[in-house]
Amino acid sequence: MKVAIIAANGGLFDAYKVFNIATAAAAADAEVGVFFTFEGLNLIHKEAHKQLPIPEGKEHFQQGFQKANIPSIAELLQMAQEMGVKLIACQMTMDVMGLDKNQFVDGIEVAGAATFLQFAKDADITLAF
Repeated sequence: MKVAIIAANGGLFDAYKVFNIATAAAAADAEVGVFFTFEGLNLIHKEAHKQLPIPEGKEHFQQGFQKANIPSIAELLQMAQEMGVKLIACQMTMDVMGLDKNQFVDGIEVAGAATFLQFAKDADITLAF
């Protein structure tokens, strides 16, 4: 099975959605690729992924995550990498935002949309968050 995920939003809930699905699919022996674009780049940024915003009025979820012993985004990101999830940062977005690869966690790829489309063209499941 092949799973292609587009991460275009950069909040805490978005990160949990992306990394939960990515790690679950990888645990089921799927080949998983995540394309991070625009605000989604925050999810793999060395600093930003540690302090992702929670939607206004939903701050109480932070305690819920801790009480339920849910891994942090940093932990989920590391798990995804250890499980072989392909993390692809959008080159165009990085250029537009003036970002370079060393501002992101180690082990990511930088590529354009065409490269991701080549990966996703025969995906069994395609999701966007």
